[in-house]
Parts: sequence; C-alpha cells; structure tokens
Amino acid sequence: MDTQTRAHTFTALAVCFSADLATFIAEDTPQDPSPAGFIDLIDRVRNVLGSASLGSLQEAEEELDAPATYLTDALNGAEDDQATLLACARTHLRDAIEGIN
Repeated sequence: MDTQTRAHTFTALAVCFSADLATFIAEDTPQDPSPAGFIDLIDRVRNVLGSASLGSLQEAEEELDAPATYLTDALNGAEDDQATLLACARTHLRDAIEGIN
C-alpha cells in the first residue's frame, strides 16, 4: 500500500469513527484529525471506559486497546503490513463501538 493510499485509508477510518468516539467522552467531533490526533482520541475514550464500573464498558475499553496499537504500527511499520493492520483496527473499532452501545 503506497503512502497516499495509506493516508486516505487512515483518514477514512478517522472520519468514520471519530464522531462516535467523541460522543462517548462528550467532545466535539474533531475536524480532519491527524493520525496522531485520532489515536489520541481512541486513547482518551479508552481511559474513560476503563474507569467505568460496567462490565460491557470495560470490555469495550479492552477492545479499543487493539486499534490504537494497530494504527500506531500501521503508521510506523513496514508498508507490506499496513493494509492488514488498518483492516484489523477497523474491525476492533467497530466491535468496541458496538459494545458501548
């Protein structure tokens, strides 16, 4: 996956999931978040969910740990692995959001 495709894929993930994530922590949806900003948003949501006493929210917090790792690895890792890492991040983000709702 070339750098431009990776950037577009990362942006698409951020656009798709930022509104839902920001809602969980009562923040405005970030406009055009950077990759680092999107990962930071995931981490902030994960921290809030981790402090919840409900089991389903704690499970969602654990589910959000994976996409932050996958996205970081996609940004810093070998280009050969990026498509797989981004796909895994998308799956975990979707599962976490479903677990919260």
